[in-house]
Amino acid sequence: MSLLETDVPVRNVITTAPEKVKALDNDVRAKILDMLADREMTIGAIHEELKRRGEEKVETTVRHHVNVLKDAGLVEIARLEDAGGGTLKYYKSNTRVFAYDLPEGSEDELAEAREAAREGVVSLVEQLSREHGEAIEGVAREMTPCEYCESQRYEEFVVRELVNRALTDASEDGAFDELNTDSS
Repeated sequence: MSLLETDVPVRNVITTAPEKVKALDNDVRAKILDMLADREMTIGAIHEELKRRGEEKVETTVRHHVNVLKDAGLVEIARLEDAGGGTLKYYKSNTRVFAYDLPEGSEDELAEAREAAREGVVSLVEQLSREHGEAIEGVAREMTPCEYCESQRYEEFVVRELVNRALTDASEDGAFDELNTDSS
């Protein structure tokens, strides 16, 4: 006899490699990514901004955190500057992290919008399959199996990445500017 039986729907999908998750598993690195999301900074500038945010770290520790993020592919060198006998490196994040949860009760408030989004996504997936199915399948065939996953969902991953990257491109092009009002 079962004491509890419930249907647990999938509510979250994480589409990133565990190495990237490990790089983000640190408050200081999350703060650094946030700092580098909108501007280029040197290690010294990151160090000063962390200090302003209450993180007392030595510069070598800051450099270590930036290197972890760089090795995980989340931060890149944006430019190099001649600095009188040396080279000054400016870093920038190529990754935006949204570390939020929707407020309690918002599920009902957003139900209609969610259904509209679902219908649009279903239509988009069907269109992508029709018009680009061969390319999607071709990329999926080249993918390396997930070492943690028994069932490989390559085509689904490719389509999720296409949609995610299209949303990112739209954001960078200013499509979300009207939505991004500071609510703090």
